[in-house]
Amino acid sequence: MAKLWEKSKQKSHPFIEKYTAGQDHIFDAFLMPFDIQASRVHAKGLRKIGILDAGELKKILATLDLLEREFRAGKIKITAADEDCHTVIENYLVSKLGGTGKKIHTGRSRNDQVLVALRLYMKDRLAEIHDKCLGLASAFLLFAENNRDIPLPGYSHTRQAMLSSVSHWTLSFVESLLDDLDYLIAVSKHIDKNPLGSAAGFGVSIPIDREFTTQELGFTGLQVNSLYCQNSRGKFESLFLEALVQIMLTLGKFVNDLLLFTSSESGFFRVDAALSTGSSIMPHKHNLDALEILRGNTSVVIAHQLMVKEISKNLLSGYNRDFQLLKKPLMESARIVLEGIEVAGIFIKDITPCREEIETKIDREMFMADIANTLVMEKHIPFRDAYQKAASAVSLDNLNLKDNLVSKVTLGAPGNLAFALYHERIKKQKELSRATKTGFQKKL
Repeated sequence: MAKLWEKSKQKSHPFIEKYTAGQDHIFDAFLMPFDIQASRVHAKGLRKIGILDAGELKKILATLDLLEREFRAGKIKITAADEDCHTVIENYLVSKLGGTGKKIHTGRSRNDQVLVALRLYMKDRLAEIHDKCLGLASAFLLFAENNRDIPLPGYSHTRQAMLSSVSHWTLSFVESLLDDLDYLIAVSKHIDKNPLGSAAGFGVSIPIDREFTTQELGFTGLQVNSLYCQNSRGKFESLFLEALVQIMLTLGKFVNDLLLFTSSESGFFRVDAALSTGSSIMPHKHNLDALEILRGNTSVVIAHQLMVKEISKNLLSGYNRDFQLLKKPLMESARIVLEGIEVAGIFIKDITPCREEIETKIDREMFMADIANTLVMEKHIPFRDAYQKAASAVSLDNLNLKDNLVSKVTLGAPGNLAFALYHERIKKQKELSRATKTGFQKKL
């Protein structure tokens, strides 16, 4: 397979060639559809400025369509010998179209090819993650609504602190996920800039219409400075990963809580046996390994973002081959987040609160703060005096859990959960998702 950079018959050292190609042939399988998409638009741009005639454009577009079909069917694969998806695309066009295929690389570099493919990949993954995450938020909201009046101890310093509820606990993750989606959308808007036409980072003497390719590719903006296009490598990937990190922080806290709340010592929730694994030596064990792996993967995604920052920091302006190493943490993190959302969704549908077990394990001393607040309201005494009186309360056994929950009237507290606000936020996110997809499809 011909290398795009070969200038003579001189052969590279086989190990150096293998080392520099690395795992690109694996991760470029994810980029291939987006590189084909960008190649279509680039070809249209070449036709617009007279590099291609109408017949040549028609042949290139038809051949790219055939390539995409064969790739999706598994008939075309990217091998280590190919190096990357860019090589496969150009060699395929040349093999089918001869000299016409050789024109496709006019006015572009593999440097802006990978930039635009990665940009399109990140946009696509953020849209997919948005939809999956929104579905998870809806599932959490439904779970909260179905378990409105079930008490649950609230914790601080890992000790029982004040009375909460299953709904109150669950809605904390609904709001967290919705905030994560707001951040994800902000990142998606920030990276929605077209780098195609920047070539190797210094532009070209061929009058590529970058405004045209921006519109055709469905980008909302153009990344203007050709050198900055290359210098944004690492920065944009880091922002993409930060959006993913925020989601993983939410999922990690949920699964960590659930591991505690399903333990023998707590027993607050019952889990479907199908979600557990077993021990090779202890017959009685039912381990929630999926939750532990998801918790661990939170650290993996955080490490991936740090890896991207470390690789790309303080490099000389322009393209550096170090950037090749950004693909793995980027794409593995996207997979981890999508799988993590799926795992959390399975668990929230297959756990059951154990009301009696919860109520027997609630420490009545957690009502002392509420007693102090009641004294302030009813006796009009300073809070600090009420605090001291509550600390010496004679009996806490007869306090009613339901009444206590209802008494928490501040917005967002267990007695004022504001379900309608979350329904409204989810509705707006769905509308935004539909509008974004419709607009993108129109542009294509």
